[in-house]
Amino acid sequence: MDAAAIGRLTLDGKNSIEGLANFSIQTVLSGDKLIQKNQVVEASYLGPTKTDKSFLLLGVDPTRLIWNPPVALSLEAEKYIEDLRKLPESQVERLEFFQKYFEHPDQLIARDCFDEFALAPYSDVLALKDKMEREKLLGWVQDKTKSPDRKRLYFTMLAICGKPEDATLLESMITSEIPEVRAGLDALLAAYLTLKGEKGLDLVKESILDNPHSPFADIYSAVMALRFHGTETNVLSKESVLSAMHRLLERPELADLVIPDLARWSDWSQVAKVSELFEKATDETNWVRVPVINYLRACPLPEAQTMLTKLEKIDPNAFKRAKTFFPIPSPATPKVGVVE
Repeated sequence: MDAAAIGRLTLDGKNSIEGLANFSIQTVLSGDKLIQKNQVVEASYLGPTKTDKSFLLLGVDPTRLIWNPPVALSLEAEKYIEDLRKLPESQVERLEFFQKYFEHPDQLIARDCFDEFALAPYSDVLALKDKMEREKLLGWVQDKTKSPDRKRLYFTMLAICGKPEDATLLESMITSEIPEVRAGLDALLAAYLTLKGEKGLDLVKESILDNPHSPFADIYSAVMALRFHGTETNVLSKESVLSAMHRLLERPELADLVIPDLARWSDWSQVAKVSELFEKATDETNWVRVPVINYLRACPLPEAQTMLTKLEKIDPNAFKRAKTFFPIPSPATPKVGVVE
């Protein structure tokens, strides 16, 4: 926002409000070069004509401020906003403040705190480990009423501060047939693997990757969890993550989920396999051809270039699509402990 303030509704003698209303600024939160205290601004408003509440005013475009519809503030929200202005620069101390409000009944406060964690680098969340409240997290991840996005955050935090025995709970959730229990499955799997380590891969393989009845959403969640561990942590060896990813190359309809990861991680052991997928692609699996081309384009091995020449004769249109819309994949720079 270019400007933010807390203001009060001013009726100016009006008996009713039809779309636009005036608000007198009481506290300038940001943009003090654009607005000042007691200034009256106009914004769209739908609500009671008389109210004791304060409102959060958010404006964009410094050349001519346009105000979003004001958000009514509870007394707690008003105090919360004031407290934000006093927070230290230390990101860990800030996150410690925000986690106190995760399940606050005022949704404006609860959502704002969630967003702060969603935007924080994973390294900062890791640094909060000793300040996390494990017991609360355990309760929240088991709450079937919690939304998947919140459960993802709580699973991520539980993976950081949890104990090895918590993996037993997470395993029961992974194998549950109740959708609400498995909400946020990608983060649930990632947390389970963090607490269980290499041994946890057996469950992921058997219950999801090797299960012909696994729904696509479950397989995608497993890939996301493996991708997280393959790129962002050192809990699992790269070899074990790649071995799990390779299993999907045996399923042509799913192989495109992992081929780009293999290229990013410079795993060139699958040149023959992905070339075979290209050659045997049917109308139902034809989409695998572009990822295969890009994998081979990125591969520095001579056999990859040989296969490219061969495969281009089979499907020149796929090559045209790959070169037109997709850059050559670049190897990922490992960011152990950091996730965006």
